[in-house]
Amino acid sequence: MDVRGIQQALKDQGFDPGGVDGVWGRNTVAAVKAFQQARGLKADGIVGPATANALAAGGAASPAPPPTPAGGGAPAQPLVWFDEAVRLTGTKEDTGAGSNPTIITWAKKLNIDYKNDDIPWCGLFVAHCIGATLPDEPLPNGPLLARNWRKFGDRCDPVQGAVLVFWRGSKSGTLGHVGFYQGEDDEAYHVLGGNQSNKVNTARVGKDRLLDARWPHSAASLRGSKVIAKGSGGLSHNEA
Repeated sequence: MDVRGIQQALKDQGFDPGGVDGVWGRNTVAAVKAFQQARGLKADGIVGPATANALAAGGAASPAPPPTPAGGGAPAQPLVWFDEAVRLTGTKEDTGAGSNPTIITWAKKLNIDYKNDDIPWCGLFVAHCIGATLPDEPLPNGPLLARNWRKFGDRCDPVQGAVLVFWRGSKSGTLGHVGFYQGEDDEAYHVLGGNQSNKVNTARVGKDRLLDARWPHSAASLRGSKVIAKGSGGLSHNEA
């Protein structure tokens, strides 16, 4: 069930998600929580197996999880923070004197002091995707600093939707990069991130640069998949 499907199911059962637009925002989260509370489920705003079954069944909760796709592939429930990252692919900073107001708005909504997109914004991009879709998930202190994301959520294997933290410049230094796992080849992780060539895109980052992989604690009932992708093009070496 994708985001639109969830929103439509909520609407059909009397819970207003604020529109059936495929965008996972606070109104949709609030509608999911209200649905869960009404059905005697844990009201965490996460569409895990029990909630997905209840939505599909028209409101009757079921203990059986939905089937896992044969041979792996996409997870049974949407990884809404990763979907938000995909939606924003192509977002660019303003390379002139100004700043892209979209990027500045991300910071304002999260009360992050950030006024110029000349400042590295890979951490801000991840913070927006998490904060906009998982409002109950604590962000790390100082989310603009990539290495601070090593304190986010729970450690996990690199799978689709995981937050990947990399060193930049020197492994023992302070510089870093952060983005979302989209896939991997033998040599590199395919990272969907911000501030990669001044925009949101997918870059190949060498596996030897990985410091940590993290998963949102509030989404522990969801799991991504390992995705094998074709390794083509050069490796990214400096994402700022």
